[in-house]
Amino acid sequence: MRQEEVVAKIKSEYKNISLEPADNYYWSPSENKVFYVLNNNSIEAVWALLHEVGHALLDHTKYFSDIELVKIEVEAWNKAEELASDLDIEIDEDHIQDCLDSYRDWLHKRSLCPDCDLSGVQVNTKTYVCIFCHKRWSVTSERFCRPYRLQNK
Repeated sequence: MRQEEVVAKIKSEYKNISLEPADNYYWSPSENKVFYVLNNNSIEAVWALLHEVGHALLDHTKYFSDIELVKIEVEAWNKAEELASDLDIEIDEDHIQDCLDSYRDWLHKRSLCPDCDLSGVQVNTKTYVCIFCHKRWSVTSERFCRPYRLQNK
């Protein structure tokens, strides 16, 4: 199924979801819109669109910890698989796991202690603490940047 057909189907079945062409695929809770790349008819594009619609249907608006972000990504892929099944589309499980791996890798890098290199625990949105050496470090709130670990003195 082509992306245009999926867009039309979503618009007809889910009147509360707005879809708008953009440079990337993403769900904007503040605008209540799913953005998608126009004229991209690869199957991966259809999967990305269904994933973002999954976020919208699940009303994903915010998260408070890095692990919660990974959880909502899993939920959105599960919803995307449901939507795909209704459209007689199969989403490649390897693709889903590759996408989720990018979040899991991001989380792992952020959680590594800058002193002892063991995994720490997130204590608030921007701070981790090592349960082994008690080091505290700050991380950026940005999801799509390199996982900097700023040492707290």
